Amino acid sequence: MRKKTASPLWSEHVMRRFLPDTFLILLLCTVALASVAPATGTFAGWFAIATNLAVALLFFLHGARLSRDVVVAGLMHWRLHLVILLTTFGLFPLLGLALGYLPASILPKPLYLGILFLCVLPSTVQSSIAFTSIAGGNVPAAICSASASNIFGMFLTPLLVGLLFSIGGHGGFSWDAVSQILVQLLLPFALGQLLEPRIGNWIRSRKTLLMPVDRGSILMVVYLAFSTAVAEGLWHMFSLRDIAVVVVADMVLLGLVLVLTTYGSRLLGFDRPDQITITFCGSKKSLASGVPMANVIFAGQGVGAIVLPLMLFHQIQLMVCAMIAQKYAKAARRPTVLPAEPTASVA
Repeated sequence: MRKKTASPLWSEHVMRRFLPDTFLILLLCTVALASVAPATGTFAGWFAIATNLAVALLFFLHGARLSRDVVVAGLMHWRLHLVILLTTFGLFPLLGLALGYLPASILPKPLYLGILFLCVLPSTVQSSIAFTSIAGGNVPAAICSASASNIFGMFLTPLLVGLLFSIGGHGGFSWDAVSQILVQLLLPFALGQLLEPRIGNWIRSRKTLLMPVDRGSILMVVYLAFSTAVAEGLWHMFSLRDIAVVVVADMVLLGLVLVLTTYGSRLLGFDRPDQITITFCGSKKSLASGVPMANVIFAGQGVGAIVLPLMLFHQIQLMVCAMIAQKYAKAARRPTVLPAEPTASVA
């Protein structure tokens, strides 16, 4: 019997999933650029205005892309959405608070605040849906849940930052950030949703054309944030050991949430497609929403240290969830062997 070998195309696909994606490379290049040529003076002021406009355009497009039919259909599955929202804005923050018991000699305070901020962010949209689809999950529910997470996150993220940071005595939050979030992020989103019946199909059919806005706005915020952080001595504050500790903390966070969502959804009686949706939508954290929010909530502070744990978490979640999605897909393709029917005995 010939030994069955893995498909070269499938192996190449999995290998690509484990390599750093193009966007991560662009992020690293942006951080490097900010480290050697940070934005300063008048240029920094004008660049900040351009960045705010780009972020407003980003959230306008998010609103215009979201189909109302998907929202109405998804709202019917409220129990699944409730579990995902409680995981995103309840379980994650509790785990983040638990990491606060690590001494500052192990996890420096600025980086811990970045991890705590990561824990109160909404879920991703694109990757949650993509991995749910690959694994054979409930895609319509994933679309609705991930989108709802980002909408609620505009209110819940700044509120949770204020609550959790005050519990730890960290400060660094102004309640004015809520109104700034509403003006800079929610208002463009609402305008896009208002115009969705007119321009939604056109925007959804031109994903590759609009991707530069999606990614470019994030790169602009990262460059501005790290420019300020470098001027404040970011790379003199942390060592490679500190960065390694953040990577381990990110991996522990992701691993715990993946285990709890996988087995918790089974205990709650959800079917397999819904279990997959809960696992992928509940374990993600959005870089696209998180970086602009950090720029608003922590304006005038060291935003570079705040978003660094999120940037690392972004790549870790892509690699780990890609592997899990492939395992789900492989299990679904495996044929089910039914037991043979008993035959009548002959006397």
